[in-house]
Amino acid sequence: MPEWVRLQLDIDGFDDEAFEPYLRRARESGIDLTTMAELGDTPQHRWALYELNKTCSADIPDRGEFYTYEEYLTQRVDVPAFDPGGVILALRGDDWIGMSSTSLHPDKGYAFSEMTGVLAPYRGQGLSLAMKLLAIRFVRSSGYRWLATIHHPRNASAIAMNRRLGFVDHVAGTAA
Repeated sequence: MPEWVRLQLDIDGFDDEAFEPYLRRARESGIDLTTMAELGDTPQHRWALYELNKTCSADIPDRGEFYTYEEYLTQRVDVPAFDPGGVILALRGDDWIGMSSTSLHPDKGYAFSEMTGVLAPYRGQGLSLAMKLLAIRFVRSSGYRWLATIHHPRNASAIAMNRRLGFVDHVAGTAA
């Protein structure tokens, strides 16, 4: 079993302005950034989210078999921590090309970055950073100070992206 990389971001110290260019670049290139709440939390959109999450998760080291659709709904969507406003989506026309899903955990005092992924043909354009910026803004507007995440140690690109945003190693005794 690998030693997971546990990271946390102090939302109060996050500098939004440093990452604004990624939002502009996405929009200027014809990519729409929206949320599941804005699109509507419908059965069709849940299926599209599942398919996108499944495809993007295939690149996670040692991920193993992805959830069935029913398991995905039970474990990731039909839970109190799910908020459709915390599901940031990147769309090119009608195509869902990226996602960043964040759950809220008031009982633990932090939000959790569940998954950020972009389909292979759209990587390297800063979409993950743009979506994660919007996810951080969602966490802040929801009243949370901490955003936590966890990664397989060989998921170097996800770890590097989060560190670039200011995530640091989890410190024992903090809320996240």
